Amino acid sequence: MVREPGRPDPDALLAKIKAEEKPARGRLRIYLGAAAGVGKTYTMLEEAHRREDRGTDVVIGWVETHGRVHTAEQIRDLEVVPPREIEYKGALLKEMDVDAVLRRHPEVALVDELAHTNVPGSRNEKRYEDVLELLEAGINVISTLNIQHIESLNDTVQQLTGVAVRETIPDWVVDQADEVELIDMSPRALIQRMKHGNIYPPEQARRALDNFFTPANLTALRDLALRATAKEVEDDLSQYMQAGEIAVGAPGASERIMVAVDHRPGGKTLIRRGWRMAAAFKGELVVVHVEPDQGVRQARTVEDERRLRSALQLADELGAEVVRLRGKVSEELIAYAQTHNVTHIVIGHPTHSRWEEFLHGSVSSDILRKLRGVDVHVIADPRPDGRKR
Repeated sequence: MVREPGRPDPDALLAKIKAEEKPARGRLRIYLGAAAGVGKTYTMLEEAHRREDRGTDVVIGWVETHGRVHTAEQIRDLEVVPPREIEYKGALLKEMDVDAVLRRHPEVALVDELAHTNVPGSRNEKRYEDVLELLEAGINVISTLNIQHIESLNDTVQQLTGVAVRETIPDWVVDQADEVELIDMSPRALIQRMKHGNIYPPEQARRALDNFFTPANLTALRDLALRATAKEVEDDLSQYMQAGEIAVGAPGASERIMVAVDHRPGGKTLIRRGWRMAAAFKGELVVVHVEPDQGVRQARTVEDERRLRSALQLADELGAEVVRLRGKVSEELIAYAQTHNVTHIVIGHPTHSRWEEFLHGSVSSDILRKLRGVDVHVIADPRPDGRKR
């Protein structure tokens, strides 16, 4: 069919209409804290009342009071979207009803505990996925998060506190937030709140004070939270400087960090360290695995293969480029670094004995000896038995 001159293209017109119909993406604000009890949920509810007083349409998609009287009182007359009940292992459990919030379509939805894992059978596996749906529908979201749940800090938190945090949230979700606001409280004040029963019931509070809620742990977590929000401020400042043409180009944009991983334990630690380095430099992250030649490949267990897959999956989730190569490990890593403008290499400390290293050499020593112009970061195995072999 030949279109008459001057008449609009119907396909282009339809695409324009559809684009105009799609709502603008909602804005995400996260209240970040060092630990439970600093006042994130309370502050979120206070903000909701302030916005409602200004005429904003606000609803509670999900709020978790943990039995805290003052937090529950702060809900007052805010509209609460009824939760969805899901049967799991003979019990009825409640989760946010995403469909109901989407149908209600407020200007702002409060969604507590961003790192929460939903009950099996829910619409999404993780609550942050629920939040992403609301944002795509044009709903603004206010949420809460503790610093220990950020994926790239998982190893650091465990080393500092001795506590393994199982529920984590990918860093890229936090990076999508339009605002990250720190809700701060000194460790001493937080411990007093715990002792007074303002955070957990008495028995749970005693266990927390004996384990996680120690002055040393809370100080370490507070330091991480302060650093995370300081980085957020630095990123905002950099954007304003670029918008005003004060600086030319993004600082560190040419930095390229390469993490070398294999089947051994510690791969995730290396990836998280590399991710934090890339974030600090505002550079790119690439995770490389070299499959050794058949003649030199060591026997691997099923657990080895699972560990490698899990590490590469984490790299993918963190937004890194994942590269698989085959050949002599050190040669392939050196060649890749030289041909892809790598500026930093993150690699694990050798785990074999000095005698084996003398006979066969090691990947890290080869890289340090043969590669010039690249910073090499050899990371020690954080496990207590990391250097026994």
